[in-house]
Amino acid sequence: MGSKWRKAKLALGLNLCLYVPKTLEESSSLSRRSNDAVSLSPVTVPRPTTPTPSSSGLRLPRSISISSSKKTCAICLTTMKAGQGHAIFTAECSHSFHFHCITTNVQHGNQICPVCRAKWNEVPLQIPNAKSKPIVRPRDDAWMTIPPRRSSQNQPSPRPERLRPVSMIFNNEPAVFNDDEALEPQHHNPAESTKPGGVSGKLEVKTYPEISEVVRSVSFKDFSVLINLKAPPVSSSSSSSRAPVDLVTVLDVSGSMAGTKLALLKRAMGFVIQNLGPFDRLSVISFSSTSRRSFPLRLMTETGKQEALQAVNSLVSNGGTNIAEGLTKGAKVLIDRRFKNSVSSIVLLSDGQDTYTMTSPTGSNTKGADYKTLLPKEVNRIPVHAFGFGADHDASLMHSIAENSGGTFSFIESETVIQDAFAQCIGGLLSVMVQELRVKIECVHPMLKIGSVKAGSYRFDSRTGSIEVGDLYAEEERNFLVNLDVPVVDGVLDSMSLLKVGCVYRDPVTKETVDLSNSGEVKILRPVLEQRPVVSVEVDRQKIRLRAAEAISEARVLAERGDLTGAVSVLETCRGVLSETVSGKAGDALCVSLCAELKETQERMASRQVYESSGRAYVLAGLSSHSWQRATARGDMSDTTTMSYQTQSMVDMVNLSQTMTFGCPRASSNANSSSNPNPSPSARRKLRQALTFPARPRAR
Repeated sequence: MGSKWRKAKLALGLNLCLYVPKTLEESSSLSRRSNDAVSLSPVTVPRPTTPTPSSSGLRLPRSISISSSKKTCAICLTTMKAGQGHAIFTAECSHSFHFHCITTNVQHGNQICPVCRAKWNEVPLQIPNAKSKPIVRPRDDAWMTIPPRRSSQNQPSPRPERLRPVSMIFNNEPAVFNDDEALEPQHHNPAESTKPGGVSGKLEVKTYPEISEVVRSVSFKDFSVLINLKAPPVSSSSSSSRAPVDLVTVLDVSGSMAGTKLALLKRAMGFVIQNLGPFDRLSVISFSSTSRRSFPLRLMTETGKQEALQAVNSLVSNGGTNIAEGLTKGAKVLIDRRFKNSVSSIVLLSDGQDTYTMTSPTGSNTKGADYKTLLPKEVNRIPVHAFGFGADHDASLMHSIAENSGGTFSFIESETVIQDAFAQCIGGLLSVMVQELRVKIECVHPMLKIGSVKAGSYRFDSRTGSIEVGDLYAEEERNFLVNLDVPVVDGVLDSMSLLKVGCVYRDPVTKETVDLSNSGEVKILRPVLEQRPVVSVEVDRQKIRLRAAEAISEARVLAERGDLTGAVSVLETCRGVLSETVSGKAGDALCVSLCAELKETQERMASRQVYESSGRAYVLAGLSSHSWQRATARGDMSDTTTMSYQTQSMVDMVNLSQTMTFGCPRASSNANSSSNPNPSPSARRKLRQALTFPARPRAR
């Protein structure tokens, strides 16, 4: 009997991994298990006839006779061919099946390969149509299924199209990516649209002089004026009250991403897909030795989400790391598109070093190479939010890509927080309230001249006196320090006007231009004798923030030169200075957090090995956050320094991510007592406290 089974294997092309029963009883048992696994499959499974001796050794029915297992689904025994209307799933063990066949297997609890009996770490899932109930996977990845969405007049009407097969989406990559899905018209509430400044109100502009008065007979060099900007909040939770997003994710699927990394990346992408709205569009680019467009730019309707999840589930890790080609293709998706949403962004994730563009022909990494060569020219107009994953990624490269494109760099040290890091990023992208913001600064007094502007990575044009700020998320703040020299004044002047501040921006929801030309005028008193000058706490807080960021930047330069002792000394000195400031003595939350960040940075410069493995990435993620005044992920996202510049939209999205259930709960030291006690501890991720930073008192 064993001889006949071996001949059957050869006839079916399954001679490598097919399990061979030893006895007739075991053969019958295997047959019963196979029939049970596909009992709900829509494809009728033909029963093999009893083999009879022949010249070929074994005769098989014509309906299932094929030449190779790669062309046959081992469950339904029918052919698999692209373009026949059936999605194809390739497992970790390299065996392929019809997607609907294998998901039926998984639904019934079978998580082993029907061909070679290998146990799978990454299991496929089937998302039900809008009229059916979500299927809960055995591993409790609830957010990887898309629940039916209630109909609304502000949402696009359901289309009568059927789900496009994965093979059609993946394998036909055109030369020009102008096949993006057309945008759906958004319907805004007329009552909201009549509000001053747009749907959610105007940008808030505040100014603070360093001190309230300067004696007439005294000059003041480098007098600081703080300009504080705050974006309006989101008016409602409706997707029509915010700007829709075109998001392109460029994902590393090289060989080093195999196993748990890729599984967690897929889950994180499932979370992103679920939280995109019907007016948002998503495209997925995967890269290893080469790049491919795994999913075109599609609206995230119910159908779009199902197709996107199928694309993500089909990702397989292998090959090297070609970041440049992945970025180029990601930019091409946005450049070639026919339609454009108000907000566009690229999310890049990699866990390794670019082994193609940044490697010499001899195989050694090129030291001192210009990282800008990796950034396509077209990307300069598109922010790239880069995520360095693990200890082996090229932090300098990823930081350079983000910095030169206007995006942020985040360091994901622990693979279990990749979903939280993505959640924080999309929490911001899905709440853009201000676009193309430009701040104009003008000296009022003829004897005044702007000395310098502390604007971080934002460009200040001294000729026009303007700062190009760009986009702001809901309730996001920007702080700029303007330094000027206040001269001695003659005559009778009770007060002196220093600066006028104006702003112009575009409302991304209404597409209207909002002009705040006379946003504020900064004045100080000029008494004959010094009275009681009021020192601005707001200015003091921003000065210590800049001082801490400059110390971290200086320490990084020393660390890269190999002088870790000098780097630690710079950080220790800065901590001492901060503790003696007005804010430090008052126990200000910002100062406390900055001191904690300086201490953490010191610890990550304790040795060359520690700095190379995590210190460099931690420092660069912090500098990216401070220079753009925007939240980034650092380390395991468990300390307060990670919460710098977080907006409420980011906090809400991270909290949503942390309360999601899945099969591999992450341990946490700060469990939130308000979490639901009903689920078992092993089935729920513990919720850490996430606070908006810097902490500000809320009105009661």
